[in-house]
Amino acid sequence: MTNNILRKEIIAIVRLFNMTGLSFGRSGNVSARSPSGFLITPTGLAYADMKPGDITELDHNGRVISGKHKPSSEWRMHGAIYRKRLDVNAIVHVHSSYATGMACARKEIPAFHYMVTVLGGSNIPCAKYATFGTEKLARNAVAALGKLYACLLANHGQIAVAENLATAFRYAGEVENLAKQYCISLQAGGAMLLDEKEMQINIGKFKTYGKQC
Repeated sequence: MTNNILRKEIIAIVRLFNMTGLSFGRSGNVSARSPSGFLITPTGLAYADMKPGDITELDHNGRVISGKHKPSSEWRMHGAIYRKRLDVNAIVHVHSSYATGMACARKEIPAFHYMVTVLGGSNIPCAKYATFGTEKLARNAVAALGKLYACLLANHGQIAVAENLATAFRYAGEVENLAKQYCISLQAGGAMLLDEKEMQINIGKFKTYGKQC
């Protein structure tokens, strides 16, 4: 896939943020792995105004390859994930309401529903707090993710990763939906958690779920 196609896909995804409620205003960011590093949304530019040429390309150490705008303040976190996770080709970071609410409480999303395993594990952990845009936050996010496809960021939001942009966006939506459902379960008296054996069964089932061959 060419960089120009990836730039267009990034813009299409980030424009869905306000439409879906996954992020508001100019918050959140999106990136995709490129042959030389990664492409990432610029900082402070309204989603509706973005054009392919506005997307910045960086190498994995943060050096600008192309682009006329400063990259997202979270470029360090994106770069750190790409360096650590060779299976990841796309990253979506949003401040969705329920996931962010849980992140501000510094709570994980536990094994309350089998759909948690869509994100690769028995829970969706919350990374330790660090100031936004810092190398420390990047390290904390990488540590919390491990081999998972999403985590919360303490007092911040959530981040989802995947093999492509569409899947990363879908995972971010799954995290928000699960966070909302878990908060509702707490209002109803608290969820009955599934045990690790059951969660591992579901992790195995999702490895082939939806595949036609």
